[in-house]
Amino acid sequence: MTDNAKNDADMKAQVQDVIDRIRPMLQADGGDIELVNVDENTGMVSVRLQGACKGCPGAAMTLKMGVERHLKEKVPAVKGVVAVQ
Repeated sequence: MTDNAKNDADMKAQVQDVIDRIRPMLQADGGDIELVNVDENTGMVSVRLQGACKGCPGAAMTLKMGVERHLKEKVPAVKGVVAVQ
């Protein structure tokens, strides 16, 4: 495994760990979150909101103030989070 591939895997594992810690809060409100992609080069994380979170008027706030904030705190390489379909 090259150093870049190892770093990508490490960052993805770190992001997944944070998402796994956030997930119960979303599930408590009938929603969920799935990690879709981590782009090591840009620091962007793609997630898919599911259940009650999908299409919820507060989803953008949850994404930025909840998910993105937690990820940036725990994984400094993360620059932003986007929701994908």
